[in-house]
Amino acid sequence: MQRSIATVSLSGTLPEKLEAIAAAGFDGVEIFENDLLYYDGSPREIRQMCADLGIAITLFQPFRDFEGCRRDRLPRNLERAERKFDLMQELGTDLVLVCSNASADSIGDEQILIDDLHQLAERASIRGLRIGYEALAWGRHVNTYQQVWNIVRQADHPSLGVLLDSFHTLSLKGDPSAIADIPGDKIFFVQMADAPILAMDVLEWSRHFRCFPGQGEFDLPGFLAPIIKSGYTGPLSLEIFNDGFRAAPPRANAADGLRSLLYLEEKTRQRLEQEATPAANRDILFDTPSASEYNGIEFLEFAVDESLGAKLSHWLERLGFVKAGQHRSKSVSLLRQGDINLILNSEPYSFAHSFFEAHGPSLCATAVRVKDSASALARAVAYKGQPYRGLVGPNELELAAVRAPDGSLIYLVDKDADVYGTDFNLQPTAVASGGLKRIDHMAMALPADSLDSWVLFYKSLLDFEADDEVVLPDPYGLVKSRALRSRCSSIRLPLNISENRNTAISHALSSYRGSGVHHIAFDCDDIFAEVSRAKEAGVPLLDIPLNYYDDLAARFDFDDEFLSELAYFNVLYDRDAQGGELFHVYTEPFEGRFFFEIIQRKNGYAGYGAANVAVRLAAMAKSRTGGVRQAKL
Repeated sequence: MQRSIATVSLSGTLPEKLEAIAAAGFDGVEIFENDLLYYDGSPREIRQMCADLGIAITLFQPFRDFEGCRRDRLPRNLERAERKFDLMQELGTDLVLVCSNASADSIGDEQILIDDLHQLAERASIRGLRIGYEALAWGRHVNTYQQVWNIVRQADHPSLGVLLDSFHTLSLKGDPSAIADIPGDKIFFVQMADAPILAMDVLEWSRHFRCFPGQGEFDLPGFLAPIIKSGYTGPLSLEIFNDGFRAAPPRANAADGLRSLLYLEEKTRQRLEQEATPAANRDILFDTPSASEYNGIEFLEFAVDESLGAKLSHWLERLGFVKAGQHRSKSVSLLRQGDINLILNSEPYSFAHSFFEAHGPSLCATAVRVKDSASALARAVAYKGQPYRGLVGPNELELAAVRAPDGSLIYLVDKDADVYGTDFNLQPTAVASGGLKRIDHMAMALPADSLDSWVLFYKSLLDFEADDEVVLPDPYGLVKSRALRSRCSSIRLPLNISENRNTAISHALSSYRGSGVHHIAFDCDDIFAEVSRAKEAGVPLLDIPLNYYDDLAARFDFDDEFLSELAYFNVLYDRDAQGGELFHVYTEPFEGRFFFEIIQRKNGYAGYGAANVAVRLAAMAKSRTGGVRQAKL
């Protein structure tokens, strides 16, 4: 299948857009008329530029307000069309998008619409050109693909066909299933766009809030599946109007665009397989190794220098971790507790050292357990992930890895692999003093404009699922959070953004000079035992105001003794509608960077304590600004 994107989807000049589209790996491009108008070269130069870059011009668009125009305007509209045909022939494309008339004075008589489009198609055919007729969701008389197909069918001209756009159908809650009944050769072009579900004027929604497939809430596989069933084999293209995309770097955005099309094709292929659609129809869609089964996080690797590595090691030992091994030849140590493995890497001239120089003390790599690392890496590469291969010394274990969007590493580790025995001198008698069991989740601070890109990355390369976005209050603004998780929920990754410059997320971004993990949550069976041990070891815990516990008393039927215990240990509490319970406590940040959370889930609680975010962020703000800690009574 030929994969294409409209120039309107990207920022930059027309040459910059075309170069980004080619670099991303697209086969073709839709030339949006405004991009042509603003370019100071000729259409023939654009044609040659695309040829040199190896991309086809799949469509010229749009041609507006033609059919059903006032009768005195028809001759002028036909003359306008001839000029567009001249441009198309110079560009070297044979297809133009004609969108349904949105003018208030347009005529809705069906026979007039049929006759106008037949006449236009006849003129196009003389030049070897084609007309793709599209229903705008806000079209004056034609706003559904069913109306378009009815007109195209009756016009009965080989140079006139249907052009489908997912937004125009799905924004009106249309049913795409009948598309399968349109002959595939009468569908001339298909445009895809996702979008969040918004209650607003459909034109404004379309012009400002479209996004790539997988980033919104539309059922795009449900739209594409009947198109494939129809026998359509033409281009699959992206047409995205989005204010953020207009400011985003074009190369990175184009790469996301191609990845989104591949993701859509994979999900559509799965939908067709479930519906027992013949393989011949499905085989034009992207095929890649299935996503791996996961079994949690194997290890986290921190980039530190020698001094900060010693400080972090001491901090973790107070949390109950034990130093379980030292690398045989490098300045790398291993700390353990339960199923948690933490690696502190201060080796000079290493990836970790470069990451430390760029970001300071931070999490530079995450290793996830997979069923088959070779297959998992092949999938990541197929989705245009960037594989990483570092320097491997004699007798050292080489792990498959791919770069995350922030440049950190995601190691793909076979779940039965001996990850540590080869590289480390292990201390088998070392016993952790705490009862922390596993890594429950890691939360990341991201620049506000990168959230959708991260969501798409994890959805496509790793087949993670994304929870709904939630908005959380910080004393200095708002934080938006969207959690990603493996389908087995053994790996959880809340992603947090803020457009307000003084929030905790913004401070984390400033500290990291970019994205970074700002807290890591460890699971346990008895939070009071763990926090008691941590307090006794001198772990600095985030101080929670007593007013919070007064509010708990009003909301839940707790006795005074239990509330006093919660307050004494700074433990936060939440309960969901099904009776699941969450107990959690936070440490102060390490060196003003990331902090740790001790967490206990009961009765199937699956959230992250959103009800407690406001008080936690307020307590962090007080700590950050040097507020005096309130004594516990």
